[in-house]
This record gives sequence, C-alpha cells and structure tokens, in this order.
Amino acid sequence: MGTANSKHKRSSFTGSVGFVMAAAGSAVGLGNIWRFPYLAAKNGGGTFIFVYIILALTFGFTLLTTEIAIGRKTRQGPLTAYGLIHKKFAGLGFMAWVVPIIILPYYCTIGGWVLKYLFSFLTGNCSGAAGDGYFTSFITSQWSPVIWMVIFLGMTAFVVFSGVEKGIEKFSKILMPILILLVIGISLFSLTLNATDAQGVTRTGLQGLKMYLVPDFQGMTVKGFFLLLLDAVGQLFFSISVSMGIMVTYGSYVKDDTNLMRSINQIEFFDTLVALLAGMMIIPAVFTFMGLDSMSEGPGLMFVSLPKVFDAMGGIGTFIGALFFLMVTFAAVTSSVSVMEAIVSGMMDKWKLSRKKSATITTAYALIVGIIVCLGYNVLYFEYDLPNGTTGQILDILDYISNSITMPLVALVTCILIGWIVKPKTIIDEVTKDGSKFGRKSLYTAIIKVIAPILLFILLLQAFGLL
Repeated sequence: MGTANSKHKRSSFTGSVGFVMAAAGSAVGLGNIWRFPYLAAKNGGGTFIFVYIILALTFGFTLLTTEIAIGRKTRQGPLTAYGLIHKKFAGLGFMAWVVPIIILPYYCTIGGWVLKYLFSFLTGNCSGAAGDGYFTSFITSQWSPVIWMVIFLGMTAFVVFSGVEKGIEKFSKILMPILILLVIGISLFSLTLNATDAQGVTRTGLQGLKMYLVPDFQGMTVKGFFLLLLDAVGQLFFSISVSMGIMVTYGSYVKDDTNLMRSINQIEFFDTLVALLAGMMIIPAVFTFMGLDSMSEGPGLMFVSLPKVFDAMGGIGTFIGALFFLMVTFAAVTSSVSVMEAIVSGMMDKWKLSRKKSATITTAYALIVGIIVCLGYNVLYFEYDLPNGTTGQILDILDYISNSITMPLVALVTCILIGWIVKPKTIIDEVTKDGSKFGRKSLYTAIIKVIAPILLFILLLQAFGLL
C-alpha cells in the first residue's frame, strides 16, 4: 500500500467499526466544539438544539448518505468520483476537492493554537493563559503560531502517510473513544460547578444546563426562526464534514458488505452527541463563572472565555483545562487528517501518484500556505469587508470562501445531480446492495430533490449578503 500499485488495489477500512470511528472523527472537530455552543446560546438554547437534531436526521442524513454512497460506488476520491457518476459533472468533483485544499492550511493554524494552549495548561500556566490579551499577543507574535502550526501539521501528516488501515483507522479507533470519555467527563463536571459573583449572585452549572436545554420560544419571530434555521444548516455543514470530499473519500474505502445505513446512523449519532455534550461542557461553565453574555463566537470562546473559566475554578482548573485542550486536540487532529486524506486520495486517483508522493506534495503546500495564514495576524495583517457583513483577515477570508460559498454550492449541485439527473435510485441501490433496508427512502428522495436545494440556495443568498 502506498506504492504505485495503489491504483490496482485500493486500501479499505478493515470493518465498519474502523469506518464509523474514522468518519465520526472527521465529523467531530473544532466546528462542534467552538461553534455549536455559541450558536445554541445565541439562538435560545433548546430551540436551536431541537431544530438542529431534526435537521441532522433529515438534511444531514441525506447529504451524508449521498456522499458515502458515491464514494463506495465509484471507489474513488472526490476529484474523480463525480465524473464517474455522470461525465458532465467532473467539474463538481474538482470543486469538492478544492474545499479541503482551502481548509487544510487554516485548520492546521487553529490546530496549532489548540496545541499552544494545551502546552500552557500542561505546564501549569493557567492564569497566564487566562490573562487579558494573552491570545492576541500569541497570534500576533511572528514565530510562535508558525511553530505550533508546523507541529500540528506534522501530526496530521504522520497519520496520513501511514495510510488507511495503519494510519487513519488505527488512530481513530484509539482517539475517538478517549475523546468521547473526556467530553462526557468534563460535561458532568461542568454541572457540579457553582460560583458567587461580586454582586452576591450565585449561579450554578445546573442553571446553565437548563438555559442550554430548555427551548425558549419567548419573543421568537418568524424572521428570528428563519435565521436560527440558517444557523443550524450552516452548523450542520461544519459538523458532519459534507461537501468537502471527505465522506466521498472515506466511503471509497468501505467494503461492499458493510451495512451503510447502520454505519451512517452511528456516525450521525456520535457527531450529534459530541456537539450536544460540547454545549453541556461549555455553556454551564461559562454561565456559572461569567454569565451567558460572555459567550463569544469562535476563537474568542475557546481561547479567551474558557481559559478564564478554568482559572476561576482554582486549583482543579488547570487539570480540567489540560483535559479540555487534550480533547480538543484529538478532535482537531482526527478532522484535519480527514481533510488532508481527501486531497491525497484525489491525487492518487487522478494522477496515479503514490501515497507518499501525494502526501508529501500536500504537506509542502499546507506548510507554505499555513505560514501565510499565521502571518495574516502580524506581518501580512489587513482587514477586508466580506459580503455577509463580517470583516476578516486571511484566515476569515479562506473560511468564508470554503464554508459559506463553495460547500453550499457543492451540496446544491450534488442535489441536482442525484435528485434530478441520475435519480435518487442510484444512491438507494448502492446503500441497499448488501440486502439491508433503506429506512427513510421517501424522505431521502423529497429532501434531495426539493427541500435541500431550496435551503442551500437560501444559504448562498445569505452568504452573498443578498438576504
């Protein structure tokens, strides 16, 4: 494996457990941990969760099933798979393959930030990491972010170089169960917290949990619900790794006798469970020590608010913080491995390169662009107004192009291809070829033909600032 004969004998996962762990590892990444809790807090807690779970079981399930089935049917990575489904859609494969190319360098940059914080907590520098300006001074310094990005990229590359069975499958089987145990442990600990602020108000983790889980429909307008729906759809993209060629790639390594339906249900379950537990870990803790107003989005939550929360816990905070950042590191590595594998597998299929050569080219590319992304906060700093109303630097622009435009576009064209041109039967036949049942067949057909395209089109309008 990994030699030029890879084109004759394609690697595969040894069984469904390896596939589910690898795919769930890909799906469970930074998106679950730093976006989901913030969006839940912003959108009335339980209401958002309720909508998200329904979307995961319908919209998410449809996209996930489609991509895994395309991968297994064609036995190809994203770059060549779509062209085999319909030769006029080869361009869609290229577009799906470009998404991980855009994501990998900035994902490794953020992965480097996570490693830096893990190191700070492991060396007992909890109050330093919680200090005002610590995060800003770290990302704006010239060399430190680059060094941590290189270490994170090295970890990712190591797993991808090792191949499917010995690398991705083996690491996922070890890291995913540990990750889930850590998430459950920290979530339960969050519920036991209580703190009294300067005004003498005592808040507890259980009160935070109630705010997180109980739907609050008060003051919910039609427009408000619509925006919540779009937030939830956007989060699903982030969360289940669709429209970036990853699930096509992993699907191509699945054996024909694997029960796809069962595996897909398990991937969805793990992914949604970790997203919900991430909220349970973070929202009660932030609420107890800082009130919900300090729930900031993205990096601010993980690198500014949470270190302050761990610091406020006293002695045990350093230990909990170290466990937390260890868990985030596992989530980030399993995801960046899948992003890199989607690029590598595309190159192996299209140009018949060996795994070693494809992975070397990909690593060199990620290193160069990753350095540029890191320097985007100091030497190459500029601000650019994006069409969706936000202002960004290099990292934000790459994130916007990949997540807000390219991914919904890939999903929309995939829905047109499967729903209207080659027909849903193509996917249904692939899923049921081992004799298993396709439980949500009519729902699948309705979503891929009508519901998903409408939602995706609206999402694109929003991204271009037209809504």
